[in-house]
Amino acid sequence: MEKDILSMMNDGDRRLSKGQRLIARYITENYDKAAFMTAGKLGRTVGVSESTVVRFATELGFDGYPGMRRAMQEMVRSRLTSVQRIAVAKDMLDGEDVVKSVMTSDIEKLQSSLEEMDKESFSRAVDAIVGAKHLYIVGMRSSASLASFLGFYMNLLVEDVRLVHDTTANEVYEQIMHIGPGDAYVGISYPRYSASSLKAMQFAKRQGAQVIALTDNGNSPFAGLADIKLYAKSDMVSFLDSLVAPMSVINALIVAVAARKRDSLDETFGYLEKLWSEYGVFTGVES
Repeated sequence: MEKDILSMMNDGDRRLSKGQRLIARYITENYDKAAFMTAGKLGRTVGVSESTVVRFATELGFDGYPGMRRAMQEMVRSRLTSVQRIAVAKDMLDGEDVVKSVMTSDIEKLQSSLEEMDKESFSRAVDAIVGAKHLYIVGMRSSASLASFLGFYMNLLVEDVRLVHDTTANEVYEQIMHIGPGDAYVGISYPRYSASSLKAMQFAKRQGAQVIALTDNGNSPFAGLADIKLYAKSDMVSFLDSLVAPMSVINALIVAVAARKRDSLDETFGYLEKLWSEYGVFTGVES
């Protein structure tokens, strides 16, 4: 989170009106609910006007209420348990069109991720992947699906890909024990962040590999470790996190690496097509 909103509200030098103090007290005691309220709903809940809520956000240094709400959401996402997430989602979606609400949120995260993407970092990540002696890809828990998708396609594009499976901690280290200089390590993690995944990245960093992190923002513990940082927004929906934007960034990585490997791509896929045909990998509808 860019701004620690709880610390800002508790700043003794800050002069708040009576209504603003009510807002601050409510957020401090109910941040898990306040983070997902509109300005109007927060005002009604506290007993102040919507304009008072907006002025409160400005007083804290935000451009407006949306910025303050984003700051609250970033703060709570890594703190909430699954049970709390379900309760928050119920408040968020109560009476709403669930399909519209979820898909609209996904579109917003895609747009935000595109606007904030650091193209230089993306280019460096592609360079690291293409130039690596060995490519290690790690994503645990819900991020395992992202790692698996990236690993599947990278295995078709580069020579030595090691998809590290989410097993016991000891087995993870056995899978990455030979990592070192000249290798690239892609670590994928979103709140609630996997402790095992973080420790594996720390190990890869100590061993001298070039470390790439795909995570949600600069406050992620993975961002602090990585040589190259790629951010894609994720949003809490009930007990799960939307991973649409991270998957889109992964799609872009795959396409960019394929473009860099264009000279060998025709030969690679020509050979694969022969293998697929010979061993009946695919089936189709007969005409």
